[in-house]
Amino acid sequence: MAYSGPFQPGDRVQLTDPKRRHHTIVLEDGGVFFTHKGEIHHDDIIGLDEGSVVLSQLGSEYLCFRHLYVDHVLSMPRGAAVVYPKDTAQILVEGDIFPGARVLEAGAGSGALTIALLRAVGEPGEVHSWEIREDHLGFARENVAAYFGGEPDNWHPHLGDLGDVTVEDTGGQVDRVILDMVEPWHFLDTVRDLLIPGGVLMTYVTTVPQLMNTMEGIRGTGSFAEPRAWETLLREWRVEGKATRPEHRMNAHTAFLVWARRLADGVTPPHPQRRARR
Repeated sequence: MAYSGPFQPGDRVQLTDPKRRHHTIVLEDGGVFFTHKGEIHHDDIIGLDEGSVVLSQLGSEYLCFRHLYVDHVLSMPRGAAVVYPKDTAQILVEGDIFPGARVLEAGAGSGALTIALLRAVGEPGEVHSWEIREDHLGFARENVAAYFGGEPDNWHPHLGDLGDVTVEDTGGQVDRVILDMVEPWHFLDTVRDLLIPGGVLMTYVTTVPQLMNTMEGIRGTGSFAEPRAWETLLREWRVEGKATRPEHRMNAHTAFLVWARRLADGVTPPHPQRRARR
């Protein structure tokens, strides 16, 4: 799929009707999309610029834009729950996923985070994805291939347990590790061996017991600086003149993110000084 320019066959296009309902089509020569407002011919869209309006057979207007990353993630087939865009953005920035980085993720799920990581590291970088469930890895491979038009050469999907991974499997230590797993604290020794000194570890966990076990597990290794934990809450606003107000519904808790940096070998982390309780 092209990222810009006039529409062409193979583009994934989102059609928005006057009631702001979304419909997704993949353009093909001679293709037809059927709606309750009549047919929409793909050939009427191919060649138009993004942001154009196409008419259905019965005269209803549909606004046409290519899928953005957000649109693709929220509409793609999934086996496991995806890492939602609000958390993906935090992982990319707080995890400092840079062009050329070598990243390992465990828990590929449906491939939403994988796509974002591949975009961030670019062609010079590499992403190694470990997934223990064959069906989940299948969804990830299909979704990544659908987004990029095939599996990128710098993506290395693996079926297996993270606990069995060695630096030989990744061709050396990696710059970043992202864990989206039920019990990430069981694999921290493996992560320590795979991650370069100064490298960033981030975990994505959904419950308070998972958060507590992950934080204490990281501290217990003695191989990481003091970890941080947070969650991101997202609330949109309806802006209509004097009726401006926050939306009644919001994207609240999805997960806790935990961040830590790998210490150099043999270094003992300073003991954190916490304020005495009264």
